[in-house]
Amino acid sequence: MIGGILLVALATRLFLLQAYRVPSASMEDSVLVGDYLITNKLTYGPLIPLTSVHLPGLGSPEAGDPIVVRFPHDTGREILKRCMAGPGQTVEIRNKILYVDGKRTVDPQRSKYVDPRVLPKESPDGVRDNYGPVTIPPGHYFVIGDNRDNSDDSRFWGFIPAHDIVAKPTFIYFSWAPDPESPVYEGPSSFPAIVGYNVLHFFERVRWDRIGKLIE
Repeated sequence: MIGGILLVALATRLFLLQAYRVPSASMEDSVLVGDYLITNKLTYGPLIPLTSVHLPGLGSPEAGDPIVVRFPHDTGREILKRCMAGPGQTVEIRNKILYVDGKRTVDPQRSKYVDPRVLPKESPDGVRDNYGPVTIPPGHYFVIGDNRDNSDDSRFWGFIPAHDIVAKPTFIYFSWAPDPESPVYEGPSSFPAIVGYNVLHFFERVRWDRIGKLIE
């Protein structure tokens, strides 16, 4: 009985649904640091474990889709970005504005720019604000963070291959606000203080209004 339950749970984790915690601010304000998401692997097809092969999915990423992908510099990590263009399309950024096939794109509703500077293309990190034009090769996608001035994405490390697309996020099932006053883990002796602090501030740190929100 227990073995069957564990098998079903493992199969669900590998092929259907997966929990994901947002660790960085690169997708603010669409999702926030400390949001916990449920992602759907069936949308783009689940990866067969220990391979780069996808089982058939319901479709391919479309412009505007938030997607979880494997980080190119460390494929053991998974990151959340937004797909903005796909195979065969030409992407260009001019003075922070993204163009796809020569047409200006519409920024996601909760995206933002936090740096008023516009970096010239020839400057260090100038691709943040001025990039391309570059045509996306077959089987690849251009992904970018909604926090446009504070995101490590395709502008810096290139296009994402289809086999590195993991899942599509669906909704927030829990949200835990960062707290700079929370004790820092410094070994087993600090664990009681951390637990006590979080229990005491539990209702303040949970962002109740975000629970159940759909990811758009």
